[in-house]
Amino acid sequence: MVTLPPVTPPARDAAHRHPEIAQAFGADAEKYDRARPRYPAALIDAIVERLPGRTILDVGIGTGISAEPFRDRGLAVLGVEPDPKMAALARAKGLVVERGRFEDWDPAGRTFDGVIAGQTWHWIDPVAGAAKAVNALHPGGRLALFWNAAVPSPAVAAEFAKVFESLDTGLPFNPWATAPQADPYGSIIDQAADALRATGSFGTLERLSFGWQSTVERDAWLEQASTAGGINRLPKDKLDALLAGMGEAIDATGGTLVIDYTTVAAIAERLPD
Repeated sequence: MVTLPPVTPPARDAAHRHPEIAQAFGADAEKYDRARPRYPAALIDAIVERLPGRTILDVGIGTGISAEPFRDRGLAVLGVEPDPKMAALARAKGLVVERGRFEDWDPAGRTFDGVIAGQTWHWIDPVAGAAKAVNALHPGGRLALFWNAAVPSPAVAAEFAKVFESLDTGLPFNPWATAPQADPYGSIIDQAADALRATGSFGTLERLSFGWQSTVERDAWLEQASTAGGINRLPKDKLDALLAGMGEAIDATGGTLVIDYTTVAAIAERLPD
């Protein structure tokens, strides 16, 4: 049996202590880039409107999913990414990426109008990350942290939970066994707020939320599910059985899912020294 660290929502605020999970995302960077949902335009607009200028540092740029909408709006984006395969894919899109963990990265005197982290700040040590963000932002710049949370219908989620329960996945959690949290990243944002406050260099954290829906085809959903932390480290036979069972549940609904997404964001201003 494979034993993996938990990555359920209550443990997300400790995810930075499990870099081995984050490091697994690059195993199939192309699939990750294909499958992961993008971010609503309203979120990107809200961040851009708050920036004092046009330069962005993307923390954990990955394959460039979070960076592309800013680049497409004419902003200059520099990414920091520890995974070589993810970084290579982002560079293939024309993005500039420097390798390394954000906590260890050297800004070399450079400062930015914005530091963004899309779906990555829970992998960053909050105290070290806050200190690094102070150095990377010039006064008036913004730190913007954001995540997507996806919820299928309760009936489909219950079927997914049954599939997990029927398999010896070795995972110490069942992501579909409990009701969705109203604020699944709230504890991470609270922790980030505490760390930012402790630096004395950030204003009050502003919290935003954007709700949206997407109709997802069976295969697209299964591909996305296979990229989730923990699940992406299952042995092939376990992963195949898990996805087959989930696929049957989706087929029973007509082959598509209507997914309710909530995109949450936390934005703070870098105060003058």
